[in-house]
Amino acid sequence: MRGPASSPGACIARASVLPRQTEYLFQMREWLARMIVLLVLVALGSASPARADSDKDWRVVSDVAVYSVLASAFIVPTIHRDWQGAGRAGLSVGVAVGVTQGLKGLIDSERPDKSDRNSFPSGHATTAFASATTLYLRYGWQVGIPAYAMATLTGVSRKVSRRHRWVDVVAGAAIGSASGWLFTTKFNDKVQLWPWAQQDGGGVVVAMRW
Repeated sequence: MRGPASSPGACIARASVLPRQTEYLFQMREWLARMIVLLVLVALGSASPARADSDKDWRVVSDVAVYSVLASAFIVPTIHRDWQGAGRAGLSVGVAVGVTQGLKGLIDSERPDKSDRNSFPSGHATTAFASATTLYLRYGWQVGIPAYAMATLTGVSRKVSRRHRWVDVVAGAAIGSASGWLFTTKFNDKVQLWPWAQQDGGGVVVAMRW
């Protein structure tokens, strides 16, 4: 297998920091914070009892919130070229969702809105808190705090929209958080891997700084 440098399996050592990635990290944090503010405003506007479709609006808030924090769990590792982090995020979310879906099949719990009998535990809360936990553990509080805020908004909106009871939300949050803690390790930005491929081969470039 031939590397992009002159010798096979070339290893590139770099002493420079990665300012562009740090800038992207701050931008992601600001984006999450703005999304939280926007969703809270939408939620407050839809919470009036005079609106017959307020439950539906809260469900939209919960959907946007959970997909935002889920996407962030993969966007942040991609910005850092942290492919191991993306894999751990996938593992954390995948295992958590698998456990939740298994419990939904075993436990007959009717939703508060009577739509079906898959109320316990909350899948939205599971996904949101697994994503937020892996972001916090991997990259620290700068990303973790807005991610957890988005996850909390997800859980609250599922309760207010009458899709779940508090016990469903808390159970989902516990499953997601436990999975994140189980599978996530702290990001080491001193060693990074860049997979590459071209027509006649492929490989991995290793970048190190000290």
